[in-house]
Amino acid sequence: MTTAGQVIKCKAAVAWEPGKPLSIEDVEVSPPKVHEVRIKIVATGVCHTDWEYWNGSGVGTRPFPLVFGHEAAGIVESVGPEVTKFSPGDTVIPLFLPQCGECNRCRNPKTNLCKKNWDKTQAGVLADGTSRISYQGQQVYQFLGVSSFCQYTVVPDTSLAKIRSDAPLKKVCLLGCGVSTGYGAAINTAKVEKDSSCAVLGLGAVGLAAVMGCKAAGATRIIGVDINPDKFMKAQQFGATECVNPRNHTKPIQEVLVDMTEGGVDYALECVGSPAVMSAALESTVDGWGTCVVVGWTETEPMSVLVQKILMGRTLKGTYFGGWKSVEDVPKLVDKYMNKELKLDEFITHILPLDQINKAFEYMTNGSSIRTVISLWPDEATPPATP
Repeated sequence: MTTAGQVIKCKAAVAWEPGKPLSIEDVEVSPPKVHEVRIKIVATGVCHTDWEYWNGSGVGTRPFPLVFGHEAAGIVESVGPEVTKFSPGDTVIPLFLPQCGECNRCRNPKTNLCKKNWDKTQAGVLADGTSRISYQGQQVYQFLGVSSFCQYTVVPDTSLAKIRSDAPLKKVCLLGCGVSTGYGAAINTAKVEKDSSCAVLGLGAVGLAAVMGCKAAGATRIIGVDINPDKFMKAQQFGATECVNPRNHTKPIQEVLVDMTEGGVDYALECVGSPAVMSAALESTVDGWGTCVVVGWTETEPMSVLVQKILMGRTLKGTYFGGWKSVEDVPKLVDKYMNKELKLDEFITHILPLDQINKAFEYMTNGSSIRTVISLWPDEATPPATP
């Protein structure tokens, strides 16, 4: 029996307030409205950004109750009026960064920062100012316009990428955020060059993806930096030529990196989200041409920059979603994975059911996971949604 046009009752992990364990609830997901698509979420990664806003440290208010999750893959269940690019049964990756294809930013090759529905999705709602998820008549807000910790969700049709049907959704879901961000930071934003030297500060999923990007670009020296030495072997698998633990040195890490490279690295990528580490990354680059890319996310904390460091020819850049034009580039990244040109399996340390979502956050905070993938359905092979 088709569910198109009907309210769907399903399971979701609801955050009722910051810092409290997520609660598995029976929620209702309304049908999609104009230019919206309802998706059956098959798998979702658990990203550090989810944790930041859940525990309250991601300053920049988000309304509660809230369903987190923004790194996912699924199947189109139904489409709303005026949707022309998607059909029930399509395999898709929802996007926290839209690509409308019509605004001046989408038409400009210099940026991927489309702002279609941006203010609304940042406020936890869709274009009409409401969420499609509710619990016993109470609105439950959507995180970044996605909310993939829910078996079904509704997203704008400009925030959705159609991908090949044979892609394993429990793997390619990671291309919805972390891997794409780190890999693109090296390839698109830093524009790492062949035979260059790089430092990647922070070796979580985003940092490891940045290491992978540096290697793909042909860097010959890639220095991984992290305070957790357990990550070093994995970093070397992704392409790091050596690793450094700042706690093993009395000098600041930027001085250590400058000494190691006899003047500084060509490229430094900060993948922690710490202003202090951002400053250290900039200061670890060589004068004259060094480039620092800020990849880690923080909203309100200031970064300290010594003006002299910029005057001496360094470049400081930021990146969002790795510079990818989301709708058109994510399918290409899926193809790269399917062609064995991009690693994804190696990021996944745990696969858990939805009712163990809090365990995923525990693994993240104690450093025992790189990426935990949540399987939204109890059966291992989730069938496509019924058109």
